[in-house]
Amino acid sequence: MDRPIIWRLFEEITIDHRAERPVYLQLSDAILTLVKNGKLAAGEKLPGSRDVAGILHINRITVNKAFEELAMQGWLESAVGKGTFVSSHITDHEPKKLGKRLSANAYKRAGFHITSVNYLSAIPDITIPELHLDDGYPDPRLAPLKELYRAYRNQLTRSGLYRKFGSYGNPAGSTYYRQSMSDYLNTSRGLKTTARNILSVRGTLMGINLVCNALIAPGDVVISGIPGWRRVEHNFIHARAKHIGIPVDENGLVVEELKKICRKKKVRMVYVTPHHHYPTTVSLRIDRRLELLRLANEHGFIILEDDYDFDFHYRHRPLLPLASADENGMVIYCGSFSKSFSPAFRMGYLVAAENLIEHLAKVRVLQDRQGDHILDNAIADIINDGTIQRYLRKTLQVYEQRRDLFCSLLQQELQDRVQFNIPEGGMSVWTVMNRSINLDELVKKAYQKGLLLSDGDINKYPNLDNNAIRLGFASSTSEELIRSMEILKGLTGK
Repeated sequence: MDRPIIWRLFEEITIDHRAERPVYLQLSDAILTLVKNGKLAAGEKLPGSRDVAGILHINRITVNKAFEELAMQGWLESAVGKGTFVSSHITDHEPKKLGKRLSANAYKRAGFHITSVNYLSAIPDITIPELHLDDGYPDPRLAPLKELYRAYRNQLTRSGLYRKFGSYGNPAGSTYYRQSMSDYLNTSRGLKTTARNILSVRGTLMGINLVCNALIAPGDVVISGIPGWRRVEHNFIHARAKHIGIPVDENGLVVEELKKICRKKKVRMVYVTPHHHYPTTVSLRIDRRLELLRLANEHGFIILEDDYDFDFHYRHRPLLPLASADENGMVIYCGSFSKSFSPAFRMGYLVAAENLIEHLAKVRVLQDRQGDHILDNAIADIINDGTIQRYLRKTLQVYEQRRDLFCSLLQQELQDRVQFNIPEGGMSVWTVMNRSINLDELVKKAYQKGLLLSDGDINKYPNLDNNAIRLGFASSTSEELIRSMEILKGLTGK
């Protein structure tokens, strides 16, 4: 060897023969680190493979593979009869020419500035305990998972594999799925669609984000009810819209307040959950529904209708969506199977005028080429064979029984510590707690006792704090609801 220091550099390399990463790649990683740190300079001659093998007590073939790997990537170059050298083309990689010191935390912290915004927050990855009064989720134990699995498997084994897997499809969704969804929504929701009015998305939130990306410009005025769904509000803010919240009372969105705003400002979009307002679960009264549609026609704003749990209404048949009465193409209707099956399944849809669906599909390509056509087709199969319809009829009865039990327990066990109305639909109870109960502390203490509660913080606003929380009943059995109530009673008792 020409330089004793190089011998020492290679002596310091550690090879772990028990590691999953192959030895030759461990060696190439170590040599690459020496190059990047400037300890092996451009044009520097490396020891021969026989010498390196002797230093590290490994096979010479392994060393040659490491050299070949780095040569293929451009870090090393070989000359017949002369040896292996650090590439002469990487002089700009020397640390002194990078302008900054090397960081040992490159995979922990980016080297460039990231603008922080207070509305973006990480979703905590927590262990879900056995007991939970969540935000209003379905019980996946009741979902037709076997039927969905069978339908998905059939998609993978039927003929026409190249058509399914060999190329990209329509970003709006497969024709089969869109036609099946059109038929299903026309029958169940009184819509008058064709397949060209449907766009498949990965859940309601993606659909809302897509609408914001495609239709909202900076400075546009977007209206929604307060309290509301914070994640959709964050989408409006992220689109740099001017978000204005208006009150919600026992009859839903106060449309009279919207009318006042329309007299003063150009409104671009109104987001509404008319069937069961999120989070309070109240339904938008018929006169307000009609007035909202009239205002949209008069002022030209978009109505983004989120019908997140249409299928679960107990007092009478579900109220038909605003979209069913829309005669001028003002409503974008979005829904999801995630609220029917499980939040883990990201299956949603947008319904709108044909030209808008075409536009949304073009924008969708920028973030997601086409979604999962195989899953879409599997869903279409279990719609067409009646599986979903049977499942919804069964779970509607189960969830109504759970609602009745849970509301009875709330009334009996918590008495004057809570106020609530029995919801006509949905999968949660909007529960206003006595002011003596600290919701933050209640959530923490309940979790310590094995009960997960939804986050009451998300329902607070600067000028509105009802000290209220959504307590979901649908995902728990009767026995689990009773045990959950025992914990709540113990934590809120006087």
